Amino acid sequence: MAAFEVNKTYQEINAKIAAGKAVVVTAEEMIDIVENEGPVAAARHVDVVTTGTFAPMCSSGAFINFGHSVPTTKASHTWLNGVAAYGGLAAVDCYIGATEAAAEDPLNKVYPGSFNYGGGHVIEDLVAGKKVHMRSEGYGTTCYPNRLFEKDVTLADLPQALLCNPRNAYQNYNCAINTTKKTIYTYMGTLKPRMGNANYCSAGALSPLMNDPCYRTIGLGTRIFLGGGVGYVTWWGTQHKPQAQRTEKGIPVTPAGTLFVMGDLKQMKPEWLRGVSIRGYGCSLSLGLGIPIPILNEDMARYTGVRDSDIFTQVVDYGMDYPNGVSRSYGQVSYAELKSGSIVVEGKTIPTVPLSSMVKAREVALILKEWIERGKFFLGEPQFLLPGPV
Repeated sequence: MAAFEVNKTYQEINAKIAAGKAVVVTAEEMIDIVENEGPVAAARHVDVVTTGTFAPMCSSGAFINFGHSVPTTKASHTWLNGVAAYGGLAAVDCYIGATEAAAEDPLNKVYPGSFNYGGGHVIEDLVAGKKVHMRSEGYGTTCYPNRLFEKDVTLADLPQALLCNPRNAYQNYNCAINTTKKTIYTYMGTLKPRMGNANYCSAGALSPLMNDPCYRTIGLGTRIFLGGGVGYVTWWGTQHKPQAQRTEKGIPVTPAGTLFVMGDLKQMKPEWLRGVSIRGYGCSLSLGLGIPIPILNEDMARYTGVRDSDIFTQVVDYGMDYPNGVSRSYGQVSYAELKSGSIVVEGKTIPTVPLSSMVKAREVALILKEWIERGKFFLGEPQFLLPGPV
């Protein structure tokens, strides 16, 4: 085990938060502190670094309990504003996924489809306090005789509603280009022909998992900002790939870690959960997520001092390679380059387009900082950490 000059515990940091004495900075503010003071002095001075991201997170959804009807119904099929929710759980429970399109959506029959309304929009409407029309059908049993139940509900009417996202906060992701001769429509957005644009999706140096790249402080029980409320990391996310190639500083250069997160939908706010329509692809949910990183030692200070110029990703062709399962990179670019507005690929200067919002990522980090400084938010010590690189 490494010998550190600085050693703090979660209990010590939480005691400082309770006393109003914790030093909290955002990940962007930490960059200059580490640069000017060095990681050891920074670790002595700073207690918590807050991070943030706001971007489409397709693997999102909500478990909803909508209560019993009279007479009772075993709801095997449920629709919310015409969007199907999975009913194979129990009599009055369902799960609505962010990417589920409305039942009558023409999808891509008229290409490219608009995907104007889906599960992510339903979740946004519920959090915004709007009425949502619920229709449930059952096959009828002795204990649940009713076969059809319809009513308008609001989030306040629902006994329970839990945001439950199996894969969020992706640690790094591809930069997408299109080398074909026609415009294509992907989950990375619209890509113009002949490398007409390059789309990316990350807050870079503000991104949660970029500030703890080897998952030294994140795991089961980590308390986070989720959708404007408080949520938790409950497991590693699907597609979690800790063995991804990394730089000497431990930062992955390809898609790597992911988080399984949950939180009470009733605590959340509509500005942090937005239904998304991705032309020609489908529906999704843009979500605000932030993680406080405890500065337990100088390693954590060093990690949270990461700059956009330290973070790299691969340029991938979504016109030919990606849909055909061809693993090929057209080059490695830094987030400093991506955020500059253009990159150079094979001698061509290509404008870059972010799918994530830096403005809202900064706001997440600042809100989380304020919560901690005011003693409204304490660190959750993980019961075990995410699987990390060997």
